[in-house]
Amino acid sequence: FQPSLTDAIMPFINDVLDANQQHDTERRPATQSRFLFDPDQVMARLSSRIIGQSEALDEISNSLKVVKAELGDPHRPLATFLLLGPTGVGKTETVRLLAEALHGSSDAFCRIDMNTLAQEHYAASLTGAPPGYVGSKEGTTLFDRQAIEGDYGRPGIVLFDELEKANDQVIRALMNVLDNGQLRLSAGNTTLNFRNSLIFMTSNLGAGQQSSGARWLPAHWRAIQQKRRQEAALSARLDPEFINRIDHRIHYQSLPGDQLEQLVDLALEKLNQRLGRHKVQLVLDQAARQWLARQGHDPRYGARAMARAFRRHLEPAVAHYLLNPDECPTGSQLRASLGKGNTTLRISPIAPDH
Repeated sequence: FQPSLTDAIMPFINDVLDANQQHDTERRPATQSRFLFDPDQVMARLSSRIIGQSEALDEISNSLKVVKAELGDPHRPLATFLLLGPTGVGKTETVRLLAEALHGSSDAFCRIDMNTLAQEHYAASLTGAPPGYVGSKEGTTLFDRQAIEGDYGRPGIVLFDELEKANDQVIRALMNVLDNGQLRLSAGNTTLNFRNSLIFMTSNLGAGQQSSGARWLPAHWRAIQQKRRQEAALSARLDPEFINRIDHRIHYQSLPGDQLEQLVDLALEKLNQRLGRHKVQLVLDQAARQWLARQGHDPRYGARAMARAFRRHLEPAVAHYLLNPDECPTGSQLRASLGKGNTTLRISPIAPDH
């Protein structure tokens, strides 16, 4: 085996980068962080889009401040989070918004869908094929190195979505990632570095076990019961050694019914962002807003039920209007209101002020 020029140079380059980083750390004032993000600004963005999860967001905020202050162990990931809760309450959306705040794009993170790794024979796609197997020399894995490592001023972001659905072998492979921030690929010639990463895992464990009588309990007691169910389900599914390596277990609550109109506003904001390319903006009258809130209320599916209500009831009506150019001149302001029988939505132009 004859090493390539790149193989010979890369260790040297890494040594230089490490030395430069150490030199910069020594020269910086004690109160100055290498990280460029402002935790308060990041959390303001998250708080404006994630509904009903103030306790969860407070814990993430505290962790970001620790990262900003560079108080963490340099031989571990910057922080590891397990986000627990029912579907549609904002777990994955939290990670997307964090990527948007830190990197300017909601897709600027490495997402591993653990549901695709439920079978043992798919586990190799996480760390690559072992030596002697097809693909071992290429070192191909599911990981996006750039998204994982971030850069000097911004952390990388990794999401292991629906953690509990992965094969046990896959979950065990993550132990070293959580413990020392490194993952050696099966080929043995490459190591992925997670020490500049924020690692998120999501899980629905214990989310579907609420008794019918629990809905009549005060919200505080429902939250306590939900946490107990989630922790019990977590202990039953994952080994204590794995759980013990997670910095933050954050519990997301079922969305309260009195915040449905806020979900309507968020869904409308997203729709108007898409309508911007048509130079059209949409408003809802109060009757339409309340009707959509009712259509999008399903405690089992959270905000996803609201998104589905928009796709089913509002977007087709808007699309029908847009496909009639004589009715929809450029720059139109549109209003959605209830149609006949209060079972459909009607789109009409808003007359400009004179």
